[in-house]
Amino acid sequence: MDALNEILPIAKEEFLPAVIRFKMEGRRLVQICAVRLPEGYELSYSFSKGYDMQTLRLQIATNEKISSITQIYPCAFMQENETAELFGVQIENMDRDYNGRLYRIDRETPFKEKG
Repeated sequence: MDALNEILPIAKEEFLPAVIRFKMEGRRLVQICAVRLPEGYELSYSFSKGYDMQTLRLQIATNEKISSITQIYPCAFMQENETAELFGVQIENMDRDYNGRLYRIDRETPFKEKG
């Protein structure tokens, strides 16, 4: 049987319910990825169960806030801190927020500006 690997575009208001559903289905968090868009960010959250991988993909505006998933997946704290620190994504209610001190970097939010 072939493994499932799909990207699911999702609206911001559907995001947390989908993450909760994935947790209840026994999926594990694999990665969180941020990409800079001209007017904001594209965020991809990948979850797996066995060999199946599903990625929730949403877009947010540059100054729009997104809820943390650390209350659902505590292991997300490192990736969320990285996303906030390197890209400037505003993540609310993050457990273990390093407040921009995860990395020693020369300039604040180096990937915030679209190249």
